[in-house]
Amino acid sequence: MPDHLLLNGKKFFLDEVQYYSFRESIPIDGYEAKTLEFCKNWLQGVQEFPVQTSGSTGIPKFMELPRDRMEASARRTLRLFSLQPEDRVLVCLNTEYIAGMMMLVRGLVGNLHMTIIEPIGNPLASVGPEPQFDFMALVPLQLQTILEQTPEHLTKLNSMKAILLGGAAVSKSLEEAVQALEVPVYQSYGMTETISHIAVRRLNGEEKTDYYTAPPEVTLGQDKRGCLTISADVTGGETLETNDLVELLENNSFRWLGRADNTINSGGVKVQLEKVEAALGEALSGMGISRRYFAAALPDETLGERLIAVLEGSPLTEVEESNLKGKLSESLSKYETPKQFGYLPRLPETATGKIDRRSGLTLL
Repeated sequence: MPDHLLLNGKKFFLDEVQYYSFRESIPIDGYEAKTLEFCKNWLQGVQEFPVQTSGSTGIPKFMELPRDRMEASARRTLRLFSLQPEDRVLVCLNTEYIAGMMMLVRGLVGNLHMTIIEPIGNPLASVGPEPQFDFMALVPLQLQTILEQTPEHLTKLNSMKAILLGGAAVSKSLEEAVQALEVPVYQSYGMTETISHIAVRRLNGEEKTDYYTAPPEVTLGQDKRGCLTISADVTGGETLETNDLVELLENNSFRWLGRADNTINSGGVKVQLEKVEAALGEALSGMGISRRYFAAALPDETLGERLIAVLEGSPLTEVEESNLKGKLSESLSKYETPKQFGYLPRLPETATGKIDRRSGLTLL
């Protein structure tokens, strides 16, 4: 079984981590200290762990997560991706938030070899050509950066058991790019309250789907708004009401439609921002344009809320904007088509790498 972990290239033996006996012998920075502190507490049997929500859809808050629920979530992931003791995983998500924290738990519960690095855009660029991994969880932008900047890593990616994407929407251009990968790529559905993912959908290969599937032990339902409800071991058997509008399907599956709090009212017509963003991705991809974007609403005296699209990077030319509007009108109604386009040099992100719509609007 693994007796150590690698953190930013430094080897820490688990027995010294458990008793935190390395402070004077190995210099560590703040991120490393917090990561090792979590591992120490886990190895010492601490029963509750504080974690902060990302704040992408509301005010960030701290929660206390019970150890037994975190273990249940970790074991479900280990089973889902057939991870065995001594498999090698790359931990490259922020360990102060649920996605990175649960990678640590999976490693400790599953006796996996963990290589941990501070989150960067291209995590494979900092680990060198030698290490080979069996599993890693990434935000979509990290995988896109790997594919665009270091295509020499394709062989390494294709020998893995799985890649799990989460934390943000998968763009149309990235979904097209992963079709060339042999490694199974999955998009996750979950949140801090469900202690990471409770359902996944396959993005590539013959098993590709446009819906998420949860394991049998997770009970799915809908409230009167049409939003998903979840009951499972990770919720303590209680029913958790989400703000995610879904279409429930057979076999414990659902199709995600968007967030209830991302429904705007423009001219008396309800518009779902995620539908607009999906069309934006299709249209930009069809024009050969690869950049990030989001849809949002601004106050409007006549319409109540005015739909806009914000793109990352320099402004499109008038011809490109006109072509984009034309493509959008093919799949969206006039109420769902953005009334204007805004541009930002770089879209703001939350601490977990999600596009921050609210902050973005304040920068326009």
